[in-house]
Formats: sequence, structure tokens, C-alpha cells
Amino acid sequence: MTGDRDDARVPEPGSERLVEPDGASLFATSRYLARRPVTTVGAGAPVLPVAGVQEVLDGLPGSVIFLVPLFGPGGEVTDFRIMAASPDATDVAARRGRELVGLSILDTYPTVAGTELWDGYLRALESGGLYEGEPFEYEEILAGVPRLSRFAVRAAACQGGLIVSWVRLDSGEREQRRLTVMQRLGSMGWADWDLVRNSITWSDEVYVIFGRHRALGPMTLEELPSRVVPEDLDALGEAVRRLLEDGVPVDHVFRITAPGEDVRHIRIVAEAEVDALGAPVEVHGFFQDLTAAKRAEEQLLRQERAVLAQHGLLAAERELAARLQHALLPLPQQSLRLAGLTVNVAYRPLQEGLNVGGDWYSAIELPDGSALLVVGDVAGHGLDAVATMAQLRFTAKGMAITGTPLARILFRLNTLLLHGPEGSFRTATMIVARYDPATSLLTWVSAGHPPPLLLRGGEARYLPAPEGVLLGAMTAPRYEAATLRMLPGDELLLYTDGLIEKPGEDIDQGLDRLARTAADCGGGSDVLDGVLGCLLRPDTRHDDVCALHVRL
Repeated sequence: MTGDRDDARVPEPGSERLVEPDGASLFATSRYLARRPVTTVGAGAPVLPVAGVQEVLDGLPGSVIFLVPLFGPGGEVTDFRIMAASPDATDVAARRGRELVGLSILDTYPTVAGTELWDGYLRALESGGLYEGEPFEYEEILAGVPRLSRFAVRAAACQGGLIVSWVRLDSGEREQRRLTVMQRLGSMGWADWDLVRNSITWSDEVYVIFGRHRALGPMTLEELPSRVVPEDLDALGEAVRRLLEDGVPVDHVFRITAPGEDVRHIRIVAEAEVDALGAPVEVHGFFQDLTAAKRAEEQLLRQERAVLAQHGLLAAERELAARLQHALLPLPQQSLRLAGLTVNVAYRPLQEGLNVGGDWYSAIELPDGSALLVVGDVAGHGLDAVATMAQLRFTAKGMAITGTPLARILFRLNTLLLHGPEGSFRTATMIVARYDPATSLLTWVSAGHPPPLLLRGGEARYLPAPEGVLLGAMTAPRYEAATLRMLPGDELLLYTDGLIEKPGEDIDQGLDRLARTAADCGGGSDVLDGVLGCLLRPDTRHDDVCALHVRL
């Protein structure tokens, strides 16, 4: 049973006081009901007509009901039934007014049986007097959750039944519990200072915030400086002085040392109430523990600094790689005359201005008058890829100058990659070609690289690739050389896979696309620009591209 008003004041038995202005006197109600005609129900006990009782209760505020006893075979009272209820009557299950009518006490509230409240009902019914006991606690299971409520209950005998009223006492207690939970979850507690009486009141959470035992009572303003970090004393003291002397509100964060713990960050928010002369007489405010938030903030700052440092390191590495590659490939596009060949070279990094990939080329004239043409691609990006590219480029060029056979050059470059720094694993593809102007013979070897594209007579076809796997894949690879006798007007295109590959697409599709595009562009010095212009689109590119266009 539950209600939220207690407007009735019941006089002692025998009092002649009538209804107070709010009409809630149970004795006045009982006097009126006693003058009404009665009927007989159950074991013959006289009870009032229900309609008449309900008519009276309809005009009463608060929670009031009329109970009639139910009797057993031996004439003993076994239960009470609610026969009438005031409109505002509300029980623990939130049933109101007429919803209560017809319910029996023990069926609806079974735990009442055998309690002091039940015994009080029986005594009041038997003696014809008044029951007003100690606050009654009742536990109701609502939605699977037990809920304990406290009531002040009064019962007055009336013509064979009971007029019962109750007031719920735990509403304020529940609000207090909610406030306590909110303070704990928010790590804050309230505090009041009575400046006239020089008294301080803390909520329980403030003791937790300051790590102070409850038995010691609130900390005085004189004690506070002993807990504050020395660096924060002056600013806090000035804020408190302005609050107490001038009534200026405070919203200030300071640090304290808690027993057995690190420094805590505490926020104080307070304002003063002033008298007629403007002098502060009371201070109300709260303390909040911001330690967890400050630690999270500091952790975020540390992570931000680490990220910035990492970004700086990556930027420095990228700049170094770009400088190194720029030193290795000084011109992104150039045209050379070598051993009767015209060689146009183009390098297109994925991101303009960031030449940090592993794609590279060489085009030089050897001491015997032949031309060396090399194009390669080291797996990956960044400084390691550029360093590996530099090793391969200069080593291949050095061996070619000394006359090392092309197949032998690839074999030794493979060994170089296999014996790199411990823990490193690099692979690369490349084509090394040598053109002899005396015989017009092009000799070339491949380490897993896409085949050269020959343009002859307006048609484009790929040269059959000789045997050879990518560098760094196996310890004892076999590389063979292939030859091509070039005819006047022949054009040859060497390139890296960034020109033909697209994610999710078969490489043969990319090769067909390149052959069609090169044939459509026709012959001449503009072939390379035309091919790159058609195939390299910003929205479809996924890799660096290096290409050599050789024309006899």
C-alpha cells in the first residue's frame, strides 16, 4: 500500500474534535458512517452499505480504504476485503482508487499475515478502537526486482469493518538514495558552510573525495591548506578569500594529496548567500573528483605526442627516401640517345612529389658502344624499398660495365637479396637488356617481370619471356637470355606493373589494354606520353609506374 499525502490528523479515542478543514479526520468519518443504516455480511457482522461508504470516501484526499472482515467456519477472521477506496488511494503496485475495490488483503499482500499490522487490524476490529503502530515495512516484487516500502498506517473500527488510511514514508528516502548514487557516479559531493555559526556540513561523498574518515567530521578551512599541493595554495586561497569576503562565486580546480595515493585533482564550485548588508552568511557548493578525467586527458596528450612524433619520424623517413630516390633518378622524364637508339624515360610516383617507391630504371651506353636498358620494381615502399632499389641498380650497372653476362647478373642480384640484413625479406622483378648497334641484336633477361611490348608495322605484340623467377624467391634460380633482331622503325616498351595492374583484375586484361592503347597511339616520340595519358588516371591508379620507350 502506498500514498503520498498525510493530511489527516486523528485525535485520541474519545475526542469530540470534528473534521479539520481538509476533511481527513478518520474519527469524523467514523461518526458519520456510524449513523448510517447497516447490513449484514459473512458471519453476521454488521457492515455499512458499500455505496454509502464509497460516497464518503470519494470526498476524501489521500489513501483511505474501507475493509470488511471475512470469517472462517469457526467465526475467526481469515482475511479482509477492500469494499471502498478513496480516489487517491495508491498501493505499492500503483493500483489506484476503484482498482483496489474487491481485492483481499492476504491474497494481494501475502506478507502482511502475522505482522504487527495484521494483529493491529484484528485488535482494532475486536475492540472497536484505533490502531496506529510503528512504521510498517512491506516488500513487493515488481518486474522481478524486490522493492521495500515504508508506511505509516492507521486503522479505525467502524460498524463492523475498518477504515484504513496510510502515508508512504520512503519517498524522501528514495530520493536521498538516488542523490547518493548520482553523487557517487559523478564523483562529487555537496558541502555547506554556515559562516555565522562557523559550522560545516559534508555529504558522504566529500569524505570519499578527500580520503577522510567520517568520524573526523568535515575539514575546516584552516585544515585544508595542509592537504593542498603547495603550488596550488595561492590561487585557491585567493578564490576562497573573494568568496568569503566579496561573495564572488568559485569554480576552481586544485590538487590535494590523498593518504596512500597519488595527487588528486579536485574541483570546487560554490556560491555565497549574503545578508541585507551584502555580507556572506552561508556558502553552498560541491566538490568533484576530476582525477580520473585528468589522467585520461594526460594519457590522450601522451598518445597525441606519440602520434605526432611518429608522424614526424615518418615524414623524415619519407623525405630521406625521396632525396635518395631523387639522387638515383634525377629526372622523372627525359629523352636519351644511346647506341643509335632513342630512349624516352618516364617515372610517375603514385603521389606527386613523393618519389618513395621501388620502381627504377637505367639507360646507359657501355664501354663497348652497346646500350644497357634496365627497368625494375622492388616490392613495397619507403626507405627500405629505395635502399634495395639502389643496391640492385648500381650493382647491375657495375656488373654490366665489366662485361658480366646478363643471366649471370640476375643470378648474382638474387644472391644479393637473399643475403640481406637479418630479418629482412625483399623481392624484386626486373628486365636487363643489351642492344648491340653493330648487329641490331637485343639480348634480354627477365626476373619475373612483365614482358616487353614490341611495336612493329603498326601492330603490338609481347615478346616471349625467357625463363626466370623474381629475385629473392629461391636460392638457386635459373635465368636464360632471349634475343630479338630489331628492324628500322621498331619500338619497344619496357614498364613496371603499375601500368597494367588493377585490384581484382586478371593481369592478362591489363596486358591487352596496354597493347591496344600503344597500337592506337601510333609510332613516334609521343607514344610514351599517349600511353601514360590514357592509362594513368588518378581514380584508378594503385602503384608507381616507370616506363622506357625505345625506338630504333
